Amino acid sequence: MSNKRKRYTPEFKAKVALAALKNEETTAELSQRFGVHPTMIASWKRALMDGATDV
Repeated sequence: MSNKRKRYTPEFKAKVALAALKNEETTAELSQRFGVHPTMIASWKRALMDGATDV
């Protein structure tokens, strides 16, 4: 049996990353709310921060 990797839209990633930047909820809470692994949230948050330096 093969497992398909879930793909997320850039809009969804940005939404989750921005929520993580607000620091109103823990990564675990965001993970549960959005159904995404905490490692992915940290990765998207880091990517958003790295991209923000180009603005």
